[in-house]
Amino acid sequence: MTARIDLRTRLSICAKKARYATAADALAAIAKATITLRHYACDRCGQFHLTSRTKGKRIPRPVKP
Repeated sequence: MTARIDLRTRLSICAKKARYATAADALAAIAKATITLRHYACDRCGQFHLTSRTKGKRIPRPVKP
């Protein structure tokens, strides 16, 4: 049997972060940022938060025109 790791956002972290109602709103905030960010859907509040963490996340390569 394989152990399942349940990764959840801690409630205290969720309460401190800015919330965005839609992914589009979160992406608009990312476009204004001066650092690399990504958005994610929070399992606590059901809205979107931003994070700078990328460990273990696959970042897509830029598309050449």
